Amino acid sequence: MSQRIDPERIRSFIRRQGRATAGQQHALDNYWEKYCLDPTTDYDFQHVFGRNAPLIVEIGFGNGDSLAHMAASHPHIDYIGIEVHRPGVGHLMLLLEQQGISNVRIYHHDAIDILEQKIADHSLAGIHLFFPDPWHKTKHHKRRIVRPSFVKLISRKLESSGYFHAATDWQHYAKWMLPILAAEPGLQNTSASGDYCPRPDYRPTTKFEKRGLRLGHGVWDIIFKKIK
Repeated sequence: MSQRIDPERIRSFIRRQGRATAGQQHALDNYWEKYCLDPTTDYDFQHVFGRNAPLIVEIGFGNGDSLAHMAASHPHIDYIGIEVHRPGVGHLMLLLEQQGISNVRIYHHDAIDILEQKIADHSLAGIHLFFPDPWHKTKHHKRRIVRPSFVKLISRKLESSGYFHAATDWQHYAKWMLPILAAEPGLQNTSASGDYCPRPDYRPTTKFEKRGLRLGHGVWDIIFKKIK
C-alpha cells in the first residue's frame, strides 16, 4: 500500500542546482561560520546579534540583494534570511561582507522547519515573503507556501502588532492569498480597501521587478497585522 502524503507538508520549493560564481563560492568557503546558523542548534537571537532589537524573518530571499539593502537601511532591526538555493546564500554573504552589514544571519534550510522548530512563538516583528514561486499550474497550487497551516504558523510566531508582508507579480496568487490570510482570526488586513497595499518604502524594488513594471506587469503587496 502506498503511503499517503500529507498535503500540508508538501514542499513549496525545488532545490535548484545552479553553479555558484567564483565570488559566491569564496563567500561560501570563507564566511559561512560568520553569517550562517546551524539548523540543528537552538539559538538565543539576542545573544547571536548581541542586542535586543526587533527581529524580522525573510522567507526565500533569492540572491539577497533586497535583504542586504533593507538591513543596511534599517540598522536598528535584526534580520534572519532563509533560503534553500546555495548560490543565493553565497551571494548574500558576499554582500554582507563587502558592505559591512552585521544585522543579518542566514539559514540554508527549509523555512517551515525553521519557523516551527527554531523561532519562538510571539517573537517576530515581521515576516517577509517576497515573490515566492507562484506554482501557476492548477495541479501545482497545492505547493504554494501560503496555505491555512502556514498562516496559522506565522500568526503564532508574530508578536502583537507584528506583520506579515507578501509581494507577488502573479495576480492569481495575490487573489489566492487574500481569503486564506483573512480567514485567520489573529490577523487583520492593513489595506484601507481590504485588499492590496502600496509598496512600503522599506521594500526595495528588484531588477526583475523594475523590468516587469516597465513591461506593464503588476505587483501586488499584501500586509496583514497581528491583532491577537
